[in-house]
Amino acid sequence: MGKLICNQENVNESNIEELLKVCPFGAIEYTDGKVQVNAGCKMCKICVKKGPAGVMEFVETETKKVDKSLWRGIAVYVDHVEGTIHPVTMELIGKARELAAVVDFPVYCVFIGHNIEKKAEELLHYGVDEVFVYDNKELKDFRIETYTAAMEDFINKVKPSSILVGATTTGRSLAPRVATRFRTGLTADCTILEMKENTDLVQIRPAFGGNIMAQIICPNTRPQMATVRYKIMNAPERQCDTKGKITVCKLDEEKLKSQIEVLKVTKKKVEENISDAEVIIAVGRAIKSEKDMVMVQDLADLLHAQIAGTRPLVEAGLIPAKKQIGLSGRTVKPKLIITLGISGAVQFVAGMNHSDRIFAINKDENASIFHTAHYGIVGDIYEIVPQLVKELKCAGA
Repeated sequence: MGKLICNQENVNESNIEELLKVCPFGAIEYTDGKVQVNAGCKMCKICVKKGPAGVMEFVETETKKVDKSLWRGIAVYVDHVEGTIHPVTMELIGKARELAAVVDFPVYCVFIGHNIEKKAEELLHYGVDEVFVYDNKELKDFRIETYTAAMEDFINKVKPSSILVGATTTGRSLAPRVATRFRTGLTADCTILEMKENTDLVQIRPAFGGNIMAQIICPNTRPQMATVRYKIMNAPERQCDTKGKITVCKLDEEKLKSQIEVLKVTKKKVEENISDAEVIIAVGRAIKSEKDMVMVQDLADLLHAQIAGTRPLVEAGLIPAKKQIGLSGRTVKPKLIITLGISGAVQFVAGMNHSDRIFAINKDENASIFHTAHYGIVGDIYEIVPQLVKELKCAGA
């Protein structure tokens, strides 16, 4: 880290014009006889290297380093609705156990809500060492102030090295607030998590539209925080025996106060969720019109599958936005996914490449989807899908 400093005493009429012109971003301003650097600065240091000698100077700032030995354990935030635990929590527990094994850390869960102490026992069946429960009537409904206060209390008391949060509506609201409070880093929508022996968490996620995989670490701050989408990680098997313990935590009354008052909670109508589907028929740009979706529906009905697709299909109005698979859509992990006329762009593949079986149909033999698929057919979907439907009907599917 560093900062740019202007040696104002070296600025004069003969070099000011040269200084203003040397910045390609227009980030240097001359106002009221003083040189200032505005928010457009990209820290390229061209003004130091090619500007007037002795005017601009780059100074390294001392980076504060955290004592990593004081932070121990991998924590998982328990995402739930009225005590019903979201399955993404179990997936994160599985990943937390893998990461913890590398550095011999315990695995914690932090469970915030009301009338949840008994329900917390279920988490112990997945290999959690300790569940910290914040059970209070003021925590019944999710309110960002009170839940952040509970997380802050947990972090201050336990000092976990890393915290994993599900990328749900609640998790995406809570995680940034907690990260800001501790002035630490947060990586959103991680697809891969790895642990270094020095306890640095390597957080890997697609960047620039999925064209690169960015590796992000927070070597100088703790706790390290990451959110992970549902269906990215694998949940461990539920064990009959439990070894962990439950610790009930108390929160100061002042911290339970909130400026938000929950007047009414209206439950959403339960909708079909492609993230929970066991069989998916995914359609791509090869589908030409709405009437062509009939043959896709016929195949889906025979396989008891849900229909999903790529962004072009959403933009064309052929499938709803909630049925989009990919970085800007949903992540799925069905037992079987059949892709029809999908080329296999990285944005789409990132949302389905953990499926148990991937079956691709595309007339382009060089389509990148065949690098991801377990099975593939090179051919026209308008010839192959009706034949599949016919064969399935004959087989009594």
